[in-house]
Amino acid sequence: MTEAWEAAVEAQIQGAVQRGEFDDLPGMGKPIPGRGAPYDESWWIKSFLEREALPSDLLLPTSLQLRRRVEQVPDEVRDLPTEQSVRDFVGQLNAQIVAWLRNPDGPRVAVRPVNADEVVRRWRAERSRREVRTPTTEPAMVAAPTRQPRRSWWLRWRRRG
Repeated sequence: MTEAWEAAVEAQIQGAVQRGEFDDLPGMGKPIPGRGAPYDESWWIKSFLEREALPSDLLLPTSLQLRRRVEQVPDEVRDLPTEQSVRDFVGQLNAQIVAWLRNPDGPRVAVRPVNADEVVRRWRAERSRREVRTPTTEPAMVAAPTRQPRRSWWLRWRRRG
């Protein structure tokens, strides 16, 4: 039974070779990537992250991802237009933190919900500091290229799904 199946598969392969279906395949004539390098157990994860242009933060446990997001809150809210959008951002982050605290997995890392009032206070201070530095009464100089707001990996990842 197995030999008959192998013979049928081999006949299909030979037919495809004769028809030229294996000619001009991508990577033909190029060396095999990673050949001669020491074996790495996570080669497929690294190649997937590189191929899909995903950040390596996705490999971190949930607690460390949340901890990193808490640290990046000031950078994330800096370019938000309104106080309500800042509160919404902090509310979403806090909802994820509380969900993790209810059912923790992975390493036990201290992660606490973010104080929305404190974030808004810092956001206002940063905003007023920027307005003082760039008064609108002066004639406009040549505008420097505007920096795109940094979007965190989880926002990009969430939009993909």
